[in-house]
Amino acid sequence: MPLLSAINIKHSYGTDVILSGATLVIEPGERVGFVGRNGAGKSTLTRAIAGLLTPDSGDIQVARGRRAGYLQQDPQFDPEETLRGEAEAAFAELHALHQRLDGVFEEMATAQGDDLDKLLRRQDRLESDIEAAGGYTIDHKIDATLHGLGFTDEQFAISCKDLSGGQRARLALAKLLLEEPDILLLDEPTNHLDINGRIWLEEFLTNEYGGAVLMITHDRRMLDRVVNRIVEIEQGRLIEYPGAYEAYRSTRRLRRETMLRSYEKQQTDFRKQEEYIRKYKTGQRAKEARGRQSKLARARDGALERPLELDTFRLKLPKAPRSGDLVLSARNISKKYDNIDARTGENAGEKVLFDQLDFSIGRGERWGIIGPNGAGKTTLVRTLLGEIAPDEGVTKVGANVLVGHFRQTDEGIDPEQVVYRFLQDAIKKENPEVEVSEQIARDLAGAFLFSGDDQDKEMGDLSGGERSRARLATILASGKNLLILDEPTNHLDIPSAERLEEALTADAKRGGYEGSLLLISHDRALIDAACDHLLVLDGEGGAEVFIGSYSDWNDREKSRAGEQARLDEEAKRSARLQEKQLRAEKEKRKLAEAKSRGPSRNGMERMSTNKLENRIEAIQLRVKKIDSELTNPDVWRDGARSGKLSVERQTLMDELEPLEFEWSRRAEDV
Repeated sequence: MPLLSAINIKHSYGTDVILSGATLVIEPGERVGFVGRNGAGKSTLTRAIAGLLTPDSGDIQVARGRRAGYLQQDPQFDPEETLRGEAEAAFAELHALHQRLDGVFEEMATAQGDDLDKLLRRQDRLESDIEAAGGYTIDHKIDATLHGLGFTDEQFAISCKDLSGGQRARLALAKLLLEEPDILLLDEPTNHLDINGRIWLEEFLTNEYGGAVLMITHDRRMLDRVVNRIVEIEQGRLIEYPGAYEAYRSTRRLRRETMLRSYEKQQTDFRKQEEYIRKYKTGQRAKEARGRQSKLARARDGALERPLELDTFRLKLPKAPRSGDLVLSARNISKKYDNIDARTGENAGEKVLFDQLDFSIGRGERWGIIGPNGAGKTTLVRTLLGEIAPDEGVTKVGANVLVGHFRQTDEGIDPEQVVYRFLQDAIKKENPEVEVSEQIARDLAGAFLFSGDDQDKEMGDLSGGERSRARLATILASGKNLLILDEPTNHLDIPSAERLEEALTADAKRGGYEGSLLLISHDRALIDAACDHLLVLDGEGGAEVFIGSYSDWNDREKSRAGEQARLDEEAKRSARLQEKQLRAEKEKRKLAEAKSRGPSRNGMERMSTNKLENRIEAIQLRVKKIDSELTNPDVWRDGARSGKLSVERQTLMDELEPLEFEWSRRAEDV
């Protein structure tokens, strides 16, 4: 039985038809990627499935007893609750117990005598209830989820009212994942996630979450690693493709090539009919010509549509002047700032972005800057360009370097200017020597997926992604020999991101960009395709220069992580062996001391030998089981559980020693 079904969904905004008979069925455990151009209707259908929007017509059903969880884009939290407390609210019963326990601790601060004794007993009961509700396991799960999505322990105590927009979005995602509904409806879950956060989310959805997923994302790597079916929305209808993203791309291209051939064949037939009608509309064949004209009119009503986005990047970008061999350089540069505590407003120490950083970019090199949110990637670029002074060191821009800088903000755009005129004026402003006719501007707009009437839209009427696309087009076409792109795909849909990738990676014969590149991005597919060098910031002041692609670097990091895990396991094994040897030596010494003192006076001489041996065997079996559990990496990642097992093991060992001494003494006496 399907987990979810949306049948023949239709919806319009005014005269704009968004969904036209869309049908989607999802089975338990399925992972579905939802793709399509911005504004195509992906979010509309997802919100309808979540019950946040009532479609004009159609039927939506979630299986009885099953629950869908939707990722809110504007989540509402208790402003006074802490970040961790709000995440814990995903477990309502446990959260209520913790709140009651916090209240007990507050009362203890002033209680005395009998009142304090009563509070201590309440504390014991509440802690037992918390443990019975899965407190230790759930606490670990909450912490692991928040850490995975980029939060630090220091941020756990921040009040929700003090969270930034990006932090609120990540907290909403954490809370939804912790709730574990039967189907996750994820609308752009990677917004505000850095690369590490995206990788963690992929691992969670692939290896830990057992329910179904319907995901809207522009992250092509995530689609390739998480989903097993792609659903594309196009002109209000849904088209399904089996497999992950790369399989979808291949199948879609074959499908659209077939559609194009059918479309062109039909257009050729239409032209032949029109030629016949013109030739014979008078004379002996006029009646037949009129019949063909009526037939042609009916055929045009149901004519095939030209498939969208089939063309590749064909525009020839202007050739930029040659720069010097050295494009940018940094010599021992450092940058830090005061880290102000969001709760207290006090200085919490210095935050080091980069320290004694030294590197240079040569002509034609393509560099990607990656690192966690807040690591200082944009600050580094502004320092390299001289917009911000480094605390130490020097930077240099090479000879004849012309910089095209795509920033994350789009200030200064005239909202009443139409798209093709914006392209004309922006390119002219960047490079007065470049001639930009209306036709050239329209060709450029078409190459960046502004087709037909879209080229005559006013800039103020465009979405954020469309404005980003227009700005990228002007920078690429302005004849610069160094492009600095700061999060260029943040608001782009997948076709637009792929068009940017084509423009950056196509060779000169196909009109691609030939200059140097400095790219800040969390888009792993774009970094992998466009960059041959990486500058990796770790968020703690450290930086590494890596020569190679993102995939090369990622493979090396996985290899390092595997080797570190192996070394950690060897260290644990060695520590256990050393502990065992020390314990054996200690037992031998104590046995010798016991012999020298004569008969045991430890109170165990009254135990029968059989009972003594049974107790020793029971303790040894339990210790062996605990040791086995402690070799499990999942147990070590759970601090509460590993700590509890370690305490139990030590207690058992303390009991075992005198028992073994007594048994050895008796064996010697036989």
